[in-house]
Amino acid sequence: MVRKNIFINAIILLLCALCLASGCNNDFLGLIYSSDLDERLRSKDEFNFLTAQELSPSPGFGSSYSFIVLADTHIEGGNAWGLENLTNVISSNLNIKFVVVLGDITQNGAREDIDRFKQIANSLTVPFYPVIGNHDIYFGNWSVYREEIGSTRYRVNGTGTTLFMLDSANSFFGRDQLNWLERELRNTQGRIFVFTHTRLFVTGPVDLQHMTDIRERARIVSMLQNKCDAVFMGHSHKRIINEAGNVQYINVDDFVNSKTYCLVTVPASGKITYEFHRLP
Repeated sequence: MVRKNIFINAIILLLCALCLASGCNNDFLGLIYSSDLDERLRSKDEFNFLTAQELSPSPGFGSSYSFIVLADTHIEGGNAWGLENLTNVISSNLNIKFVVVLGDITQNGAREDIDRFKQIANSLTVPFYPVIGNHDIYFGNWSVYREEIGSTRYRVNGTGTTLFMLDSANSFFGRDQLNWLERELRNTQGRIFVFTHTRLFVTGPVDLQHMTDIRERARIVSMLQNKCDAVFMGHSHKRIINEAGNVQYINVDDFVNSKTYCLVTVPASGKITYEFHRLP
């Protein structure tokens, strides 16, 4: 009995340590009851939220434009934590052509919260591109995400710009997804931006909020070297900037607590610039 209690206490302490070391608003029961990557990737090219025009915008984003990236909105109980105020930012800057949310759109994948996101997204005058996060598949709610939003791995084809949205909700990409990305990159020219939920790089020995397979990290960094303009990630609830192979890897602060978004400016030529702002 003593050994059993010691074991149970050790498990509880381990879970607490994981929670403290993690930036994400963890729900361990929800995490256990979630979907796997292969299951989600079978639903490729099924779009119930984005339109064909949004996936292939014409005449495109233009040669010089801006876009917004934010992460970890964790909408819960219909509360979007001020995300609706994006309408004011976009209406005051006509150069903004689209918005991306880097996963954990909801706290636990509830339909009402995905509907709240869609309501806000549909109120904007520019496309709002979703990326799936681990919280969005909690409690078996992948089926809700699939019905309400659709595919979790997709590309957006703008004139002179391509966006790649990758599914890393289980903290890895998987061979099939990386093979797909590699094939797509071979015939892609112009500006390239990659968006995913889980951060690729570690910051220390107890950092748990990153990709679990270092071989995948090495492969994608090699693929994107000298070809991609920037990779945007979330999940860790903190701002971290890395550079590898002439590519900026930008981990965006969580929106749910900081109300922060990243404004990216893309010039007609030369390197992109970015700055962080806080919604009022």
